[in-house]
Amino acid sequence: MKFEDLITQINGFGRFQKMLLCISFIGRFAIPCHLLLSNFIAAIPSHHCDISSLDAEGIFGNLSREQKLTVSIPAQDDGTPASCHMFSYPQFHLLTNSSSSAELTVGLYKSYFPFLLISKWDLVCDNKGLNKAVTSIFFVGVMFGAAFFGGMSDRFGRKPMLLVSCISGMAFALASIFSSSFIMFAVLRFFSGFTITGIAIVSTVLNVEWVDIKHRRLVCIIDSMAWSVGSTSLSLIAFCIRDWRWLTVAVTSPLLLSTVLWWWVPESARWLIANGKAEKSHYYLHKCAVMNCKEEVISKIKPEALSIIVTDGGKKNYSYLDLVRTPKMRRLALLTGTIWFCVATMTYGISLNITGFGLNMYLTQFVYGAIEIPSKLMVYYLLEKIGRRKTEAGAQLLAGISLMINIFIPKDQWVGRTVVAVLGKGFAGAAFCTIVLYSSELYPTVLRQNGMGYNSFLGRLGVSVAPLVLLLDSFWGHLSQTILCSVALIASLVAWQLPETRDRCLPETIEDVEEKEKKEPICQWPFLIIRMHAMCNDICIYLTM
Repeated sequence: MKFEDLITQINGFGRFQKMLLCISFIGRFAIPCHLLLSNFIAAIPSHHCDISSLDAEGIFGNLSREQKLTVSIPAQDDGTPASCHMFSYPQFHLLTNSSSSAELTVGLYKSYFPFLLISKWDLVCDNKGLNKAVTSIFFVGVMFGAAFFGGMSDRFGRKPMLLVSCISGMAFALASIFSSSFIMFAVLRFFSGFTITGIAIVSTVLNVEWVDIKHRRLVCIIDSMAWSVGSTSLSLIAFCIRDWRWLTVAVTSPLLLSTVLWWWVPESARWLIANGKAEKSHYYLHKCAVMNCKEEVISKIKPEALSIIVTDGGKKNYSYLDLVRTPKMRRLALLTGTIWFCVATMTYGISLNITGFGLNMYLTQFVYGAIEIPSKLMVYYLLEKIGRRKTEAGAQLLAGISLMINIFIPKDQWVGRTVVAVLGKGFAGAAFCTIVLYSSELYPTVLRQNGMGYNSFLGRLGVSVAPLVLLLDSFWGHLSQTILCSVALIASLVAWQLPETRDRCLPETIEDVEEKEKKEPICQWPFLIIRMHAMCNDICIYLTM
């Protein structure tokens, strides 16, 4: 008996699975809030040098505030006061619009925004690079945390590592608001990213391993919707809570509820069976059957009969090295890793480069989150109709085409560029949503968390590369768009090399991957254009139905 058959018999998407999905949703809600938190706590509003000392000396007389700024702060090209410079002495002649040169000096920044992070350590002007460094440090922590929790979850189980991630993530996040120095804050942000990422990769795999075949795509979409809801809600939370400390507390609070609800989270029955713990697996399967009103099914099955998985020669401990020991596993790791890196680079590259809304940062963040909802609903439909491979490759192809179109649209036509960029972001979100489910279905149970941790590591590496790609526009205005377009097209081609997993059982062991007969040959590169053309036709047909 296959595990999928047993799960189906005890209801593969009953109350038990819905309870697990709801608990996971709460924890995953907090993840995008933390990943995007720097957009608000590290924001740098308009500011200028401190002129209060001159005002105290009575130098300005009865001048208005605008006049004081005119004679003290040089104007930029757009007419606004400079942020980091002031005149060495007041230029009263500027009130009469007469022109003359004046010596500039670097003034002292005055904290007009005590509720923002920049006020605590004056992270402006010469120190503004430190402000951006905090975000990079956080994502480096996320990158290494993905690899750590992926390996540890395959070694010690999904449930205990989920608790470790919730408690440690909450602890480091709350500790960061009491930082006494910038270095201390940066270190705590690193460990916040390192620990909180475990919630994402562990809960995703746990949900997939507890549902039957036909509900895997639904679970994937709901998991992904947690990101959209979280990123959309962050704008509303940040609008109501302006102080960076209380905002950090607010977005961390769901982890406290997740920690309490953790007691109702089951361990993966698949993982328990694969690691020779049939008795404990039977316990959780019995709980699932009782909650789903299918107790009579599991009562007929003895724990000994659950040994449906034979591991590699009795081996119980797996590591990342097992991803490259055998030919097909090595090929699978290379292909999925490439796609994750490309998808992350493209998605965040588009997100950081969408301009022209004319909205403030709160409304912009709301729009960014809301854009992803229709794209993920489209994915839910396409995953069943055309499969994982075509959906992934097609989303990447359409995102690449959107980026290509924007290369040829003049930059002064911001409306057209914004519409195309939004479409590109929607397709990129669809690609990201699909590859998460696709990867979890491709890797065997004994290596699934290792595989997801490895892929997430490369994905976060792509996130770190995206801002560097955008800096290349200083050499040529369309260089970043060209690179992101190329990355999307490469990912589309690579996705065609993966096997389809729609309506197929999850592989349990490495042998299932190595010995599995491919029902269709590997695409040869000369025929990829023809196959991609056929894929586009399929997508267009289904979208117009």
